[in-house]
Amino acid sequence: MDPVNIHKGIVIPLDRANVDTDAIIPKQFLKSIKKTGFGPNLFDEWRYLDHGEPGQDNSKRRINPDFVLNIPRYKNGSILIARENFGCGSSREHAPWALLDFGIKIVIASSFADIFYGNCFKNGILPIILDKATMDKIFTKVEAKVGYEITVNLQKQKIYYDSEIASFEVDSFKKSCLLDGLDDIGLTLKNKVDIENFEKKYHESFPWLNSGEKLK
Repeated sequence: MDPVNIHKGIVIPLDRANVDTDAIIPKQFLKSIKKTGFGPNLFDEWRYLDHGEPGQDNSKRRINPDFVLNIPRYKNGSILIARENFGCGSSREHAPWALLDFGIKIVIASSFADIFYGNCFKNGILPIILDKATMDKIFTKVEAKVGYEITVNLQKQKIYYDSEIASFEVDSFKKSCLLDGLDDIGLTLKNKVDIENFEKKYHESFPWLNSGEKLK
C-alpha cells in the first residue's frame, strides 16, 4: 500500500448524497478479488448508458456525457468530493478498490458510512469529513474554475484551497497507518522477527508437531 501524506490533485465534484457502494461498483463486478481492474467500471451505471458486465470492452460502450467522470475538465482528477453518507449500502471492499484503481487518492464528504470509511484507510484512501458549509464552498470553487486543485496534508490535517485552509479530524492510529503505507498485512509484518522467533521456539518445544508422526 502506498503511503499517503501530502497530495495535490484536481478535484472531481460528485454533487450527490447517499452514494451507495452498488453505485460505486455494481454487484456484477464483485467476482474478482484481485483488488485491481475495477477502475474502468467505477460508477458504471452512471458513467455509461448501457449495462456493463465483467470483461466487456468499455471503449465500445455508450458514454454518458453528463456524468462527471466523463467531463474533460475533470480528467485525471484524484480527489473526489461528495455530499453526506457517502459509501452507504453493502460493505463491499471492492468500492475503495475501484476508487483507487481509477486514481482517486482522497474522498472528501460531509459524512461517510462507517464500514466504507474504515475500508478506505485499509486500502490506501484518505476519507475526510468536512462540515456542509465548507463543502458548499469547495463545490462552488470547483465549478468556477477548470482544473481546480487542492492540496491535502495528512500530517498537519489541513486542506489548502486557494488562500483558505480547512482542518479535519482523523484517528491517530489510522493516520499513522496511511502515513507509513501499512495495511493489516503490513502491520502484522512489522512484527515479523518476533513471529519467526516465536515459531522457532514453539517448534523446538514441541518437535513432534512437524515430525509427521501421529500421536499414540
